Amino acid sequence: MNRFAILAAAGLMLAVPAAMGREGSAACTAARPAGDLKSHAASFFPKASNADLDALAACLGDRDPAVRDDFAFTLWSEGLRSQYLTPAQMRYTLGLLTRMVVAPDDTAGFRQPFAALTLSEVARADRIEAFLTEAELHALTETGAAYLRGVRDYRGFVAGEGWRHGVAHGADILLQLALNPRLSRADADLILGAVAVQVAPPGSHAYVHGEARRLARPVLFLAKRPDIEDAAWAAWFQSLHPDDASRWQAPYSSEAGLAAIHNSSAFGDAIYVAASESQDPQVRRLAPLAAGLLKALP
Repeated sequence: MNRFAILAAAGLMLAVPAAMGREGSAACTAARPAGDLKSHAASFFPKASNADLDALAACLGDRDPAVRDDFAFTLWSEGLRSQYLTPAQMRYTLGLLTRMVVAPDDTAGFRQPFAALTLSEVARADRIEAFLTEAELHALTETGAAYLRGVRDYRGFVAGEGWRHGVAHGADILLQLALNPRLSRADADLILGAVAVQVAPPGSHAYVHGEARRLARPVLFLAKRPDIEDAAWAAWFQSLHPDDASRWQAPYSSEAGLAAIHNSSAFGDAIYVAASESQDPQVRRLAPLAAGLLKALP
């Protein structure tokens, strides 16, 4: 059963809020408080209807970063971290955000990455106090991995527009899942596969907004697992080495080649530094593999 069938069976496949059109950004109709969001979250979520949650979700696609990030995402985060949502609201929110993440993004490109960032908070909530079944946790892992693998909009921060940061936000979902002790080995492999796709993606985009460190975090926490053998880690890092693709043939003569070197180096550095400084021998075993990646780069 695929993730969409699982979510449908669980009653989670809900329509994207009507305010969210494909061609434009979402219209935020949720009332914003005059006071601080911490106290607002405590009063808003316990009495919020599904329509209220829809309206707040729509604000995640607003073009104004003060609405999208400072208000909508921050309110979701406060509510989820403070456990103000009921179990029914949690399941509704999971379905709502899942649908937003898998649907085509709006042309402005804000809705998907901020739905993904909020979905990472749902994953965190399940890690802190489990409410998902094993099948639902697997479905969430599939959703997060598919989202990260599919990111093609590599814009991070843009002056006057704020953050999109799809790669980092996708990695944040996988980080929370990697930290979850209930995560299966098969789902750990899904996470590693998704990260590998975005370490040095095709094209000429060079990461400059901390994406490499965000991609490294789920890998470093998965390294703590005793069920991922040294041979599996060696094979995974080997898959990141330069291959026969044209961008690696004369990498200093093309933007794509230079971006591949830059992005691979940044990821290798992030893993190497963190693993070398770790006191956990499971994590430290990644240091020589990261060093091998760095040495393999032209």
